[in-house]
Amino acid sequence: MLISAFRGWNDGGQGASLAGGYLAKTWEAERFAEIESEGFFDFQATRPHVSLVEGRTRRIDWPENAFYHAPVPGLDRDAVLLLGVEPNLRWRTFSTLIVDLARELGVEMMITLGSLLADVPHTRPSPVTGGATDPELIERLGLQRSRYEGPTGIVGVLHDACNIAHIPSVSLWAAVPHYVSLAPSPRAALALCQRLGDILGAPVETGELDEASERYSEQVSEAVASDDETAAYVAELEERAEILDDEQEIPSGESLAAELTRFLRDRERGNGGPEASGPSEQP
Repeated sequence: MLISAFRGWNDGGQGASLAGGYLAKTWEAERFAEIESEGFFDFQATRPHVSLVEGRTRRIDWPENAFYHAPVPGLDRDAVLLLGVEPNLRWRTFSTLIVDLARELGVEMMITLGSLLADVPHTRPSPVTGGATDPELIERLGLQRSRYEGPTGIVGVLHDACNIAHIPSVSLWAAVPHYVSLAPSPRAALALCQRLGDILGAPVETGELDEASERYSEQVSEAVASDDETAAYVAELEERAEILDDEQEIPSGESLAAELTRFLRDRERGNGGPEASGPSEQP
């Protein structure tokens, strides 16, 4: 299987990239390939970073998309992890490179991780929605067929390429509270890893993410308590979540996407920067 997570549009609160990085660490994944960045990035939009090595030598770190290999604990199969940054250019060529490598490696399923901003409270586990286009996968794994229409990111394009290549694909999305969109969300990463474990049939060890999620909730609660208006808004979200719990339902992928579309529209009216947003699609 190929599991991918991209920073950028598809990574609200860094939930997806945190989950991908955690999987690579937990599974002790080894890097074996990368996609050359030169042809896929506008370096004025996605700038390389300069860092100091041992406080003296300057090093330029370019945006990258790298492949890692790891056996999956509890399964008799391996995983390939694709971790990186959503490219700026030539998405169809970029997706074709990934699909071609997937075929060469004998990948049987593509799973993408994403996180989106939504009206959910930070005090509760992040809701996760899963989608697929294959009816058999939808039935077997308890997923949904997305009805979303609107702007898409590299995740949506990659799923379309998999569909054309007849590679089954699954898309997992965790919801992140939009009022803490700039803070990394270990709670979203935790929810993605747990749902991924359900899909794989082998639970992912999440001890570190559990601890980080508790600290995250405590820190956000302290910040929220210092502002009466925000505290009242979070209380309203918690009441709404209680109602959903009583009805034994979670927000659908379409409702989460609609919330985020509204958020992005409001942001664009305010001329906010791209860093302020997460994704607005499911494939």
